Amino acid sequence: MSKSLNESLANQQPPSSGTDRPSPNGVKDAYSASEREPLAESGPKEKPGITYAAQDKLPKLPIPELEDTCRKYQLALEPLQSQREQDDTAAAVQDFLKGDGPELQSRLKKYATGKTSYIEQFWYDSYLNFDNSVVLNLNPFFLLEDDPTPARNNQVTRAASLVISALSFVRAVRKEELPPDTLRGTPLCMYQYSRLFSTARIPTESGCQIAQDSGSHHIVVLCKGQFYWFDVMDDNSDIIMTEKDLALNLQVIVDDAEETPIQEAAKGALGVLSTENRKIWAGLRDVLTRDDQSNNADCLSIVDSALFVLCLDYTEPKNGAELCGNMLCGTSEVVKGVQIGTCTNRWYDKMQIIVCKNGSAGINFEHTGVDGHTVLRMASDVYTDTILRFAKSINGQAPSLWTSTSPDPSKRDPSSFGDVSTTPHKLEWDMHPELSTALRFAETRLADLIQQNEFEILEFAGYGKNFITSMGLSPDAFVQMAFQAAYYGLYGRVENIYEPAMTKVFLHGRTEAIRAATHESVEFVKTFWADTSPQKKVDALKKATQKHTALTKECAKALGQDRHLYALYCVWQRAVDEEGAEAASSDGYSSPADGASSAGATSPGHDQSISSSPSRSRGAKKIDTSRSRSKSTSNKPPIQQIPSLFSDSGYDRINTTILSTSNCGNPALRHFGFGPSSADGFGIGYIIKEDSISICISSKHRQTRRFVESLEAYFLEVKRLLRSVKKGQGTGRSRVRESEGPKKGGRGKVIKADVQGIDTVPASGGEEEGEDEDEGLGGYGFFDAGMLLQALKASQEEKEKPSGKAAESARRTIGKKLRVSEY
Repeated sequence: MSKSLNESLANQQPPSSGTDRPSPNGVKDAYSASEREPLAESGPKEKPGITYAAQDKLPKLPIPELEDTCRKYQLALEPLQSQREQDDTAAAVQDFLKGDGPELQSRLKKYATGKTSYIEQFWYDSYLNFDNSVVLNLNPFFLLEDDPTPARNNQVTRAASLVISALSFVRAVRKEELPPDTLRGTPLCMYQYSRLFSTARIPTESGCQIAQDSGSHHIVVLCKGQFYWFDVMDDNSDIIMTEKDLALNLQVIVDDAEETPIQEAAKGALGVLSTENRKIWAGLRDVLTRDDQSNNADCLSIVDSALFVLCLDYTEPKNGAELCGNMLCGTSEVVKGVQIGTCTNRWYDKMQIIVCKNGSAGINFEHTGVDGHTVLRMASDVYTDTILRFAKSINGQAPSLWTSTSPDPSKRDPSSFGDVSTTPHKLEWDMHPELSTALRFAETRLADLIQQNEFEILEFAGYGKNFITSMGLSPDAFVQMAFQAAYYGLYGRVENIYEPAMTKVFLHGRTEAIRAATHESVEFVKTFWADTSPQKKVDALKKATQKHTALTKECAKALGQDRHLYALYCVWQRAVDEEGAEAASSDGYSSPADGASSAGATSPGHDQSISSSPSRSRGAKKIDTSRSRSKSTSNKPPIQQIPSLFSDSGYDRINTTILSTSNCGNPALRHFGFGPSSADGFGIGYIIKEDSISICISSKHRQTRRFVESLEAYFLEVKRLLRSVKKGQGTGRSRVRESEGPKKGGRGKVIKADVQGIDTVPASGGEEEGEDEDEGLGGYGFFDAGMLLQALKASQEEKEKPSGKAAESARRTIGKKLRVSEY
């Protein structure tokens, strides 16, 4: 058990060198070298468990050929450009291939030598250097389905159930008993799972860092903006509380929080500071930790090092759209000048499990440390475990999701738990005037941000995956065409649309960008809205979906263009920084700090080039257009002239996404979503279920409701078209009917079914375009919400623990101990 996370671990670190980033709040020195700089190691060492057993067998992410990338880049842009713009881009690409391109490609290959991934560090830094609020800009959300047992859908019972299941997942990860993810039998990279829990995004003046206390065994509970904590695991990663014990603790916390009027509690809801601009938040953390006489540093350490944060909201959102908004950014409600919405009941620098008063639950996560696919696996397993544990209470022979389980805490000797504190403690912050003022300003800025966005949902029950595949179409490609057709029907133009393809078949793979606007999709949307025959419309739809499926498969092999081009840009920027440093040393100009060439890599053009994911960075720097590609009379080295491809307007166009989409196919989820990636864009999260389609759309008040209605109208119309064409082609008998064949002497009257009223599988079947791309993923679709470019711990040697009886005793006294015996 640690005392202050910052204080107790600082003594383990060597003195920082002059190349370290400034660390005004001391966080940099609070973690080991492997935790502070996770990418410095080449990879995890061999482990005995099953979770990481396949890591050494995974191939490295390939660096595409430069010519192929440039060709695909032009193809992705053509549907979005006029002929003149296409000519300009073609000229820029040719200039790039004949000039800077080969040199940058050579430098990239040299840089990637000995590294696990050529893009990893660049991508990681781009997220950690993001300065604006993470709310709506970076953090996505999952909205879980309700518990299938209605009696468990109240806040305390649901929260206790979810926490117990989440702790079982933590245990499986720590003991390396979690079965690896696979895709059609191929193991996927499990690199991120050791960083899923007890991590925190720590802001500093020169960018954020991801910190982790791998020995953490407590959780933090937020209720009405007030902070509580208690231990839930022992040093062996076994759970030390029963679900009943946990529910008792949570009820005690809810009752204690109720004693403070909501308006009074809101004035000390320090969680809202985590929504601030990152540099402002870094300064405020310094305020929290600089007073040796205050316990704020200890309180902050408790929060940072927790396994995760449980948020107990006092509200009950009225509908699905309000629920989604509550999970993504909280609610904003000002009463008598005081913010009492749930937006203050959050800590956005960590993973949060959020449970509303009526038991509706979701997850909001800081995804710098983890990829969305990883969190989705956790959400799926947690939801599944809650069901299986309920089944086991009815039938003791019911199966378990876990390889092994913790010993029953109720049957253990309490002394075997070790030095733990299972009684909830309330963190009592010292609210200096400076903090009170900062909290007020942070809340008003957050309220502005929330008010600038709106959310709408579509729960389309007309059909889903079954019907779409019965028409010989890919479900994901089908829905992607729906987005483009609905948008074109409203605005009469095609815009840049993005979808991530998962690349975790590679070591440390993340995603590649599918640029879904193609010549085929443009032809389809124009044909769909034209006065032409249903057959032509359906033919155009099939061609467009086939093209999208082919693009998806290519990107899943890491053969797209976006990531490669971004890495080339980062390599160019590194070269500029290095040559700038050399010039400064000889000409007297100030030199950038050591290491800035990597950490300071900023995204060219629009922020989309950083992540191209549902959780986008929006504040990235634009290209410095003063670095013209034209010849200059200055004495700048040639490499400092921005390469022609990156200064072309097409690069900004391809990286400005209007329709930012992501598919997350899992029955454990009701919805998931994220904020829009551009001021005039839509953020679209969708789930294709067996017989329904769930969509959550956000925008900065761009007629979101009307867009949802257009989508629904499209779904109905395209179904009518598909059935009318199919009706003209034949009976559509399923294979089981064909197998009967004509039989003589059959007894009884044959009942003829209305085959057009039933979603049957075509007799031809097996068409490639109808292949389910999520098959073998265990329900985890091509959802991307994460940029953890960190390594598993490369060293498993025992680290000196900041323990000892004195330290344990000091930690156990942090916060006001609540009375549980009354319950």
